[in-house]
Amino acid sequence: MPSAAAFRYARALVDVVTTPGAADPKKITAELKQFETLMSDNAELRILCATPAIASSSKHAVIDQIATAAGLSATTRNFIKVVLDRDRISILPEVIDGFETLLNERLGIAVAEITSARALDDTEKTNLQSALKTRTGRQVQVTYSQDPSLIAGVVARIGSTVYDGSVRGQLDRLRAELSGRA
Repeated sequence: MPSAAAFRYARALVDVVTTPGAADPKKITAELKQFETLMSDNAELRILCATPAIASSSKHAVIDQIATAAGLSATTRNFIKVVLDRDRISILPEVIDGFETLLNERLGIAVAEITSARALDDTEKTNLQSALKTRTGRQVQVTYSQDPSLIAGVVARIGSTVYDGSVRGQLDRLRAELSGRA
C-alpha cells in the first residue's frame, strides 16, 4: 500500500494525465516503470539520484540524457525531475503503484485477479470478464493465474472483494457449516 506521500505525487500526476490533450496515461505508466527498472538495474543511477550533494542541475542533465535515449515523454521526464528535486526518488515504486490505482479509479476501471485451477480458454476468459463487468458496472482489467489446489472453478478478486467459485472454497464453507452444527 503506497504511503500518503506517494499518493500525493500519484494524485498530482493523475490530474495532469487526465486533462484533455494530455499524454496517454498508459504510456506514462509504462515509461515510469521503464525508468524504475533502469534505476533498479543501474547502481550508478541510483546513487546519483539519491545523493543530496549532487546538484539538481547535474541530475536533471542526466535525466534528460536518459529520457532522450529511452524515448520518455516530456510529462514523464518532468515528473521524474520533480520527484528528484523533492528527494522522493526512493518512493518512486510506491508512487507508480498509487498512480495506477488512482488512474484506474478515475477512468472507471476495476482491476481483477482471476485464479483458476487450470488454464482458461479465450471463451471462458471473455465470459468471466463480461460477468465481472456486469457485476461491478465498470470496465475490468484482468490478470490470470493458476492454482491447482483450487481443485476446479475460479476465484476472482477485485480490490478487497472476493468471488470464490472454486471447489476448494465450497468444501471449506461446507466444512465450516458442518463443524458449526456439531
